[in-house]
Amino acid sequence: MAAKKETYTEAMKKLEAIVAKIEGGELDIDQLGDSLKEAQKLIKFCKDKLYKADEEIRKMLDDSHGSEE
Repeated sequence: MAAKKETYTEAMKKLEAIVAKIEGGELDIDQLGDSLKEAQKLIKFCKDKLYKADEEIRKMLDDSHGSEE
């Protein structure tokens, strides 16, 4: 069975949970390193999603302006 594709919202919730643990001092040094690696992956995932959405919106706006002429 294929893994469910993660959404932007799910990734942000995971990232917020990691930040809360770091700020709360809940992680030991080993967990901190692993959590920072995971946070880095989540940030990249979210950035990619935002860039893709931005490109799609710009394309739609360009297309709609072109069809009005």
